[in-house]
Amino acid sequence: MKLLVINGPNINFLGIREKEVYGKENFEYLLNLLKEKAQKEAVFINTYQSNCEGDIINRIQEAYFDGTEGIIINPGAYTHYSYAIRDALASIEVPKIEVHISNVHKREEFRHVSVTAPVCTGQIVGLGLQGYILAIDAIIKILNDSNKY
Repeated sequence: MKLLVINGPNINFLGIREKEVYGKENFEYLLNLLKEKAQKEAVFINTYQSNCEGDIINRIQEAYFDGTEGIIINPGAYTHYSYAIRDALASIEVPKIEVHISNVHKREEFRHVSVTAPVCTGQIVGLGLQGYILAIDAIIKILNDSNKY
């Protein structure tokens, strides 16, 4: 099973920016968490981070060709206005889970709307870095259940 975790703008600054919102753990901690989960579940997890919208779109499109079976994405601020990322996600027919570290519904009003969530299988918000682990579990279950038929 091959999964892709995409992190958008400023996620590479975990542990540096707004620790009261995003926690004290840094980006390297997140990458290690994902690596440990991949080993435990015997799946391949490719990680990607970019602060650039076009690069994220290019990586989503690349997933179409590279055998990616599920996508976990934290689009960062692009969540709220990137119809281009939304369209790229819509073009890939694999399970997709949108993850947000903070509870966006308890924050500024502009964060309450996601233009990318409607083209995702599901959304996990406000559970910190654990949201990524839950998203992996969800995609594994979706893929395993779909293989039963």
